Amino acid sequence: MNLQRLVISPTQRQNQHILLTDSQQHYLVRVLRLSKGDRFIAMDGQGNWWLSELAANLTQAIIIESIPIQTELPCTITLMVAMPKGSGFEDIISGATELGVTCIMPIKSDRTILNPSPRKLERWRRIAQEAAEQSERQIVPTILDPLDFTSAIEQAIHSASHCYICVARGNVPHLLNCLPNSEVFNSKPEKGDGGGFSNLRVTTNDSSKTHPYVQNQVPSNAVKGQNHVLEPSEGSKLPVIAIATGPEGGWTPAEIEQAIVAGFQPVSLGHRILRAVTAPLMALSLIAASLEVQQVNSR
Repeated sequence: MNLQRLVISPTQRQNQHILLTDSQQHYLVRVLRLSKGDRFIAMDGQGNWWLSELAANLTQAIIIESIPIQTELPCTITLMVAMPKGSGFEDIISGATELGVTCIMPIKSDRTILNPSPRKLERWRRIAQEAAEQSERQIVPTILDPLDFTSAIEQAIHSASHCYICVARGNVPHLLNCLPNSEVFNSKPEKGDGGGFSNLRVTTNDSSKTHPYVQNQVPSNAVKGQNHVLEPSEGSKLPVIAIATGPEGGWTPAEIEQAIVAGFQPVSLGHRILRAVTAPLMALSLIAASLEVQQVNSR
């Protein structure tokens, strides 16, 4: 259906009507040149799409019907990004939204220079919304407030069932060799089941140290919101993947060690050294491709 998509707040829907904001009215009427009776797709960013028709007063829209759609990946993905300098983070948000990310966690690492203002955060969230509209997402990814490295690691470990940290060098496995298989996505893990990771040991740049990889279970009482990692809804069996990519210059050895001790699996994205803007999109591309291939093969 080749119609313009518009993200609305769930509170804007009043029965079969949508109350449009001033900016939405301007966009539909002045920018897109829609008039009475013209149709568009309203999406609430929480999985619902509606075929809608602009009302005569041009301040409301009438919901014609619900549109069934399934464009999301079979898991929740939290992208933990050490913020690059300049405007690179905007490109990451846009590309990550197109690739299917659920939540983006900006990280202030030891080598991070960027310190975004509240206005910058608002801009980042608008970029995510626009990218969700363009890429026909069912949801709009959450952009969290920036966190320091330690807080980010703790929050991810508390929330995700599979945690990875991308490193440029060292004797670590490739990300593709560490992703959970289709059985993990099609069944709820039993208590104590490591989902294929319980016996894996990882090695840092210091070959004398190895650490067991600990798979973390998703807590049932996790909170949703701008300051928390998104969780599946209550009763959902969707696993949660958290993957962290570093800043210019990479993670410090201390940061890598801290993440591994906490339960992160260090992984490689290949033999080449990727820019801080490229690495998160590469990681998401690998995850999305792997999940969707498994989804197709399991049918």
